[in-house]
Amino acid sequence: MNLDGRVREVATVMHVRCPQGVPEETYRQVLEMLADLSAVVQALPPVAALVELKGALRYHGAGGRQLAETARLRSVARLGVDLRIGVGTSWTVAATASAQAPVPGGIVSVDPETTAQWLGTLDVEALHGIGPRHAAVLSRYGIDTVAQLAAVSTGTVQRILGARAGRTASEWARGWDPRPVTPRSMPVSASVGTRFERDLLDGAEVRARLLELVVRLGITLRCRGQAARAVTLQLHFAGDARWEKSRRLRAPSAHEDDLRTAAYQLMDAAGLQRGRLRGISLKGEDTVVAGAVAEQLSLDPSREARLVMEETADRVRAKFGPDAIGPASAALRAS
Repeated sequence: MNLDGRVREVATVMHVRCPQGVPEETYRQVLEMLADLSAVVQALPPVAALVELKGALRYHGAGGRQLAETARLRSVARLGVDLRIGVGTSWTVAATASAQAPVPGGIVSVDPETTAQWLGTLDVEALHGIGPRHAAVLSRYGIDTVAQLAAVSTGTVQRILGARAGRTASEWARGWDPRPVTPRSMPVSASVGTRFERDLLDGAEVRARLLELVVRLGITLRCRGQAARAVTLQLHFAGDARWEKSRRLRAPSAHEDDLRTAAYQLMDAAGLQRGRLRGISLKGEDTVVAGAVAEQLSLDPSREARLVMEETADRVRAKFGPDAIGPASAALRAS
């Protein structure tokens, strides 16, 4: 206990960042490795995770930094992936710390007794959860550091940012974040994407690329034993502009038939004319366990035939590799 009689606060949250662009299967392996250290791991796809250390500290008889060092060492040794890890008393502190860790890997552990002092030295935009837009608004009022944000009354920050955003920003600046680490071993979304070698206009080549993503997304979901309730399409334009839109599926699915229909509808909804595309991303969201989805019998013999072909293609890929079979448009483009 501290001298004033309060129970000493302990850093019990670990925030882990994999390198950007890490393959999804490797990310899942990192999650499994973290689960060996703690029973409470929350996946934050596509590259991050939260780990609750309360029970792990007692079980392993080690401190938060020691467990972070163990996680990093195991990840490098087993997977060849270095990690950026932050350890703190809350989600916000740990995530802010991991962002300050060196690239490609390192650990920043924030002592509970110096949390406020450590946060106070950072620019306000470095505080996890404060985006560039809110940081710009705060800067117009002379609030450029986390220390300045913490010193301003919550009511004042609420008048600047709005009631909800102002309250949470004030709490985070003081190192307080009541959000628990919620066990989530399987990502609730699956994402695939591609960048183009040159800027493209919407046309046959873009549609071929989109079909490739549909196939990759379907394979990813089926390998995980998941089905998506919604599909999100994101278009990346020249100049770093983005367009994003989602569509709910009639029923959760991992079948290319359903994913393709939704993806093409989203592309049509974009209404592209002369926009120069740099890349596209496709995401299956709000996933559920595929085994829990009731399969509806179809009266469409063409669809049933395509589903049989999908199963056959999956068996071919399992035996000969993921590139053994794919859309004809991809083979034509490669040739």
